[in-house]
This record gives sequence, C-alpha cells and structure tokens, in this order.
Amino acid sequence: MKLIKIFSIISSISLIFGLDLSGLKSTQEWTSLQNNDVIIKTTNYLGFPICNAETILPFPMKTISSIVENVEEYPNVFIRVSKATSLENDIVHIMLDMPFPFSGRDYIVKYSKYKFGSKWTFKYSAIEHQDAPLQKNHVRLVHAAGEWKLTKINDHETNVSYTWNGELLGDFPNWALDRAWKTQGNEMMEWLNDALQD
Repeated sequence: MKLIKIFSIISSISLIFGLDLSGLKSTQEWTSLQNNDVIIKTTNYLGFPICNAETILPFPMKTISSIVENVEEYPNVFIRVSKATSLENDIVHIMLDMPFPFSGRDYIVKYSKYKFGSKWTFKYSAIEHQDAPLQKNHVRLVHAAGEWKLTKINDHETNVSYTWNGELLGDFPNWALDRAWKTQGNEMMEWLNDALQD
C-alpha cells in the first residue's frame, strides 16, 4: 500500500513538473544534424526527442544571461514567440507562431536559474496553470522542457548551449522533424546573437 502511495506521489510530481533534462549524461549518444558554426544534434531521452544547439558568441556571459532570463521580452528577441506572459515569479506562458499551414504551439513552464563560477544555467519544464487556458488554433506542448547553459570562455566570449524537447505534437509530420529541429536551433542562436548586437 505504501509503495502504491509513493508511486502515486512520484507520478503526480512528474505531471506537475514535466520532463526533467538534468538526467542527460555526458555519455549520452547523439546524432549530428549540423556541424558548422552552430552544432545541432539530437538524441532520445525517456522516449522524447531531445535536441541541442551549441555555438560560441562574442559576448560576455552576463550580457547573454540578461537576455535569456528576461522571458517577458522573448517576443522582441525570438521571432517565433508571439506572446510571453509571466503568470508568477518563475512561471511563464509562451505562445509560438508556426509556419503555414501548422497550428501555433504554446507551453507553460516553471523555470529556475543557477550560477556556478564560470557557468550559468536557465532550466525550464512544463507545468499546468489555471491562468493559461488552451487557446483556439494552438497545440499545447505538455512535455516542454529545456535548458540554456552558458560557459564563460573569457571576458568577451561565451559558449552557448540550448537543449530542448523537440516534440511538436499536433499535426506536425514526423518526416519533417529533423529539418524543424535544425531550423529552430539555427534561429534561436541567430536571434540571440542579433539581440546582443542591438
């Protein structure tokens, strides 16, 4: 009986906090999608397609982190984000535009920030929230999860790594996923770089 109760509590916590990417190991096997200035790769983790884009940007870590953590400004940085609404101190509702003919996507996530010396991390994971009902013509990404990881190289350069759950749900065809993941990885890094130069 106790075991069933414990399992029930663990299941409830998983539903509340969504997918946690912290279990990804450095030994994880990845498949390369792109290997140039922006390295993009994918893997399978707990049955989900996890993607990673990584590059080096010529800006200080603190300058980059100030943009990444300012979630309400995402529509002005990341062009596909049509709306970003803070629901609580560390909870945000993100709405995304998708290319025609696909429905928009949205997700509600709880996020946290960590800084350890020359490393800075911004993690997020999907939750439910009563103040963000599903809107018409949108697909809710109920397993959304991701992590920005910044590592200082020197005072003027930072290694930027963005990992996310590439599950798109809804009417998005499986055969187009690799292309979508490459596009997303490149766009995220390009738009972040553009915002840093403003």
